[in-house]
Amino acid sequence: MRWVVSRAESGSSATTEATGKYPHRWRVLALCLLAGFMTLLDVSIVNVALPSIQQGLDAPSVALSWVISGYALTFGLVLVPLGKLGDAHGRGRMFSISLAAFTVASGLAGIAQSPVWLVVARLLQGAAGGMLNPQVLGLIQQQFHGRERGTAFGLFGAVVGISTAVGPLLGGLIIELAGAQHGWRWVFFVNLPIGLAALVVAARIMPRGVGDRRLRGADVLGVSLLGAALVCLLLPLVDQEGFAGRPSWLLWSAVPVLLSLFVTWEHRYSRRGGSPLVDLRLFRISSYTFGSTLGMLYFAGFTSIFFVLAVYFQRGLDYSALQAGLSLTPFALGSAVSSALSGRAVHRLGRKVVLLGLTGALLGVLTTEILLSRHQGDAAGLVTALPLLVGGVGSGLVISPNQTVTLSEIDVTRGGTAAGIQQTGQRIGTAIGTAAASGLFFATLPRGYDTAISHGLLVSVSFIAAAMLVGLLELVVTRRHGETSAG
Repeated sequence: MRWVVSRAESGSSATTEATGKYPHRWRVLALCLLAGFMTLLDVSIVNVALPSIQQGLDAPSVALSWVISGYALTFGLVLVPLGKLGDAHGRGRMFSISLAAFTVASGLAGIAQSPVWLVVARLLQGAAGGMLNPQVLGLIQQQFHGRERGTAFGLFGAVVGISTAVGPLLGGLIIELAGAQHGWRWVFFVNLPIGLAALVVAARIMPRGVGDRRLRGADVLGVSLLGAALVCLLLPLVDQEGFAGRPSWLLWSAVPVLLSLFVTWEHRYSRRGGSPLVDLRLFRISSYTFGSTLGMLYFAGFTSIFFVLAVYFQRGLDYSALQAGLSLTPFALGSAVSSALSGRAVHRLGRKVVLLGLTGALLGVLTTEILLSRHQGDAAGLVTALPLLVGGVGSGLVISPNQTVTLSEIDVTRGGTAAGIQQTGQRIGTAIGTAAASGLFFATLPRGYDTAISHGLLVSVSFIAAAMLVGLLELVVTRRHGETSAG
């Protein structure tokens, strides 16, 4: 199922009449990749800066927790509603606004004078990042088609893999150069020159489309219901200590009710002629539904790998932050190379490329778990280099190809909204996977670091295996549907 719209509605106002292609699309892609790198890097780079933050601001543990989790919370909350703003008002315009907001929030975080100040700045930074990412994906989908789109998403997948894995390495290097007392500030300040330069370039090359005016209605109740559901779902995962003496997981009981009310309202609002926050027709497209589910499960396994390995290397083996980052570099390298090369393959093979990648990621992480559960010592980083490289290659064949296939049947006018929903699922998966892996890691830590790392990585293996089952199920359903249609 596809929505058929005119080119004028797609939000691109500077295409050539001969080709229908925006002449600066590759420059726009480079800018989008840079912006995506900044926002995703800030998910992982701050992890190694926590001791420096604690020393510099005398921050309590609860504040340190919110420095990490607050970013993820607001990032996930705004993906859908602010992703729709790009569809409605023009993605180039919203890209520049959100990039400016992210840069300002980074500066505010860097000059923070108290733990509360830093937490608030991180909340703002997460919201700006959540606003920026759907514009990045929407612009890629809008500007590229066919093989070029696969190549573009392949490069974006490389950025995802590199930014996630290289964050601890870059953070450790910055702190080592700037010193423990103030090094954490430069983790945020590094975004300022990049953001300012990107804004100058964006003013010159970004498409100036006005978006789809039909999507400009304000679905206030829809935003409120979905926001409340996401808060109730994510808050217990990012604030596991609870609040007011009560366990925060009690909020989960409200999630089914709020989501049911949200779906009911969106149907009703759409029938009345309004522009709903989420066009529920998206979920009638099997490639989008299967792909979004697969992505959520994979991110639950993918992102939790780095958390448990970073803790294991630094606490269990007494690696420095820089050494821990270097030990994770093979995964980043493998992911970068395979992501960049996956564009042509996904155009020909579709979701089969994703399944191949899941197989590689599963084998790489499982082999890493087996080796670490049996090998203790300073050479652990070297011992795991090859399986992490294999896992990274597999990961690169999952993230960007899955993105390409999942959005392949989505009309460009809904690209920002569709990408926002998809990334919300990924953020939910990240929160669930990290909470599960870290919880099991620390629960089994009294039995030794070898036991803890084994259990933590097996959580990742389980989520990756579940993602593979979803991919296989889609192949079966698609094949049966094709046989039925042929018959």
